[in-house]
Amino acid sequence: MIQEIYIENLKCGGCAKTITSELSEIKGVDNVDVNVTDSKVTFNSPDSLVETIKEKLSKLGYPEVGDTNNIMHKAKSFVSCAVGRMK
Repeated sequence: MIQEIYIENLKCGGCAKTITSELSEIKGVDNVDVNVTDSKVTFNSPDSLVETIKEKLSKLGYPEVGDTNNIMHKAKSFVSCAVGRMK
């Protein structure tokens, strides 16, 4: 099933690469697409994995819009961004 999540702290293609790579490693998730302009992540997965994916995004520094977005999320997103740029 096609799912979409709007996220915080998405800045660039480096962020998008990290998100795509990390989410694609979750069994049952495929066709991950990150739209930097809209801060939207789209992917195919069963409904049962959506919460797992939201938790993974939050741990990477990209919480869902409307969730807590604290200084730790922002700091983690900068690290995730830098890692993505190096790939």
